[in-house]
Amino acid sequence: MPRPAMNVLSGIQPTGRFHWGNYFGAIRQYIELQGHEQSFYFIADLHALTTIRDPDLLARNSADAALDLLALGLDPDRATLFRQSDVPQVTELTWILLTITQMHLLEKCVSYKDKKERGIAADAGLFTYPVLMAADILIYDSDVVPVGADQIQHLEVTRDIAQRFNSIYGDTFVLPQPHVLDTSARVPGTDGEKMSKSYNNTIPIFDSPRRLKKLINRIRTDSTPVEAPKDPDQCAVFDLFRLFADPEQQDALAARYRAGGMGYGEAKGMLYDAAMNYFGEAFERRAELERRPDDVEDVLQAGAARAREKAAEVVERARQACGLARRPDRVVSV
Repeated sequence: MPRPAMNVLSGIQPTGRFHWGNYFGAIRQYIELQGHEQSFYFIADLHALTTIRDPDLLARNSADAALDLLALGLDPDRATLFRQSDVPQVTELTWILLTITQMHLLEKCVSYKDKKERGIAADAGLFTYPVLMAADILIYDSDVVPVGADQIQHLEVTRDIAQRFNSIYGDTFVLPQPHVLDTSARVPGTDGEKMSKSYNNTIPIFDSPRRLKKLINRIRTDSTPVEAPKDPDQCAVFDLFRLFADPEQQDALAARYRAGGMGYGEAKGMLYDAAMNYFGEAFERRAELERRPDDVEDVLQAGAARAREKAAEVVERARQACGLARRPDRVVSV
């Protein structure tokens, strides 16, 4: 059955190396959505400026993000991949949207409220972050935006801003709909809590095999002796194993847990093998891409050119709507 025609957009911040939680929680599903009439995926380096102050680190993270996404299966022939900062129209649209965005809308946003309540200095970039996000979405006439359930507020803010602009200036922007990602898969970190950079418990997708084995061996387990039965449903190692294994493999390992006679060390070895097998082809693609950095940059530049073409169309529509249109009959001399 052919896919319905729709425009899909998603961005991901280059705040560090992608880990298993990023992949199973979001990236895998982003890639499954590519190939629609228009699929835009951007590396949100402008957003990352709110947290990263080291220019070399930001540039390196952005390059790694491009390599990782391409290695994991994002296909430049089916989707448009680019750096957010390579589309300057998005910052122009951000200002246009800021002029009609009400303060109370931004004051209730979770990221800003959270930092303020914890006594952390929140700069203007963080406060107006949702407006830049709205510009990212609206500038490509996005119909569908993949989001986690905890991110729906951001899309609601985007819709509120677009509706307000449309009510003032007439129908200009498409109102996007959320595509809520399936985040039901439990992805625990090495400490058993949710895998997150903020908890320092992540397992990077493209770490070296030696480092990967070391991190897996650090996964917290209980003190049940080798000979005793174990509960697979209460074990972070098994939770992670099920992400990589088919149902038959899951059932087989669960049976060994319950039978006793197997230590957690053996289960961790099986997890390592399953992860290496699952990401094996992606490792090979990434190594090949690292040897061809110019080709990766060509992908990003070609994607940015396509994105700028669409962005220019939408920004001009917004300019005309609010009175900033350029008059074709008047030439400004320089």
